[in-house]
Amino acid sequence: MSVLVIGESCLDIFMYGECKRLCPEAPVPIFSPLHKIENKGMAYNVYNNLQSLSVDCSLHTNENHKTITKTRFIDEKTNHMFMRLDRHDQSYKRCNVRDIDFSQYDIIVISDYNKGFLLEEDIDFIGRAHGCVFLDTKKILGRWCSKIDFIKINLDEYEKTKNFLDQEILKKLIITMGPAGARYNNVSYPVPKVEIKDTSGAGDTFVAAMVAEFTKSQNIHESIKFGNRCATKVVQKKGVSII
Repeated sequence: MSVLVIGESCLDIFMYGECKRLCPEAPVPIFSPLHKIENKGMAYNVYNNLQSLSVDCSLHTNENHKTITKTRFIDEKTNHMFMRLDRHDQSYKRCNVRDIDFSQYDIIVISDYNKGFLLEEDIDFIGRAHGCVFLDTKKILGRWCSKIDFIKINLDEYEKTKNFLDQEILKKLIITMGPAGARYNNVSYPVPKVEIKDTSGAGDTFVAAMVAEFTKSQNIHESIKFGNRCATKVVQKKGVSII
């Protein structure tokens, strides 16, 4: 089965270093960089995870994804993040979804970070244009996503949007809950307790793994379980990891 990932992307940069003294001008640590790791993030991370799981997939994303950066400054020993510096984060040009031939794909995955690449009406159009659509979004949910088949949000996002939902949308929700696993249609999917080093990109991994399993089984319950297993693996690693 073929999959199309559509959404905005960026470059995730992890600058690892050490802090051995405070700045004399102010009580802040002086960060000395040691090494840097770069990964393609957001929708591109979903795409890379799908490829890693041997799924036939394509990506439709913003052309300037290499110039939009999220740089995290992290202590090498403790993995403590001091700060994150975002650059060009407002430069996402809107996607013209009506120029995409969705019919050549079996599954559409929308990775929407709510940066302006996809508007509510664009997602509504995709939901109406295709019969199997997975949505991961940072938007407050509403009637515009009523035609989507499966909607993944995390627990914090659910708390922000729950008062705007009707039963038709509620039954589509797959809610990820960190160490508590996931929930779908009042069924809980637990995960084992592990040492968490970094949750960056874990939601992307969950979505990619869930869709990868769905291409094989068409069983959403087994797909959620597989998504849980893969997300549990990547949170035990530093940075944005590919399964």
